[in-house]
Amino acid sequence: MDTIRIIAASPLTHLRAGWNAAADLVSRCIGHSLLALICRVSIAAIFFMSGRTKVTGFLTITQGTYALFRDEYKIPLIPPEIAAHIAAYSEHLFSLLLVLGLFTRGAALALLGMTTVIEVFVYPDAWPTHLSWAGLLLYMIARGGGWLSLDQALGVK
Repeated sequence: MDTIRIIAASPLTHLRAGWNAAADLVSRCIGHSLLALICRVSIAAIFFMSGRTKVTGFLTITQGTYALFRDEYKIPLIPPEIAAHIAAYSEHLFSLLLVLGLFTRGAALALLGMTTVIEVFVYPDAWPTHLSWAGLLLYMIARGGGWLSLDQALGVK
C-alpha cells in the first residue's frame, strides 16, 4: 500500500520540484532592481504625460487646465488656480525623480498622495486604474529604486 502512495506521489513531487526550480530561476532573473526600474519608468510616464497635457511650452499652465480644475476637478480647500499649478509641476517633478531613481521613495509617496486625491475627489469610479498605480507606487515606497538608480549611487535608501 505504501509503495502505491509513493509511486502516485512521485509524479506530483517531480512536477512540484520542476515548477519550484523554474520559479527560482525566474526570481533570480527578474530581481528587485529590474522590477523597480520598470515600476519607476511606467508610472513616471503616466504622470509625466498627464502633466504635459496641462501645460504649453516648458511649464506654462494652459487656460484649459485652469478651466478643468475650476469646473470639473473641484478639489476642496485649494483654489483651482493653485491646484492646477501644484498638479502640473508635481507630475513633472516627481516623474523626473522616479526616472532618475532620485529620492524614489519620497517621489512615489508624493504621487501616491496625488493618486489618492484623484480617486477620492476627482474620479472615484476609476478605482481599478488608481489601484494599479497605487500598487506600483507602494512597491517603490517599500523597496526603493534598486541598484539602477541615483539613490543607489548616492547611498540613499
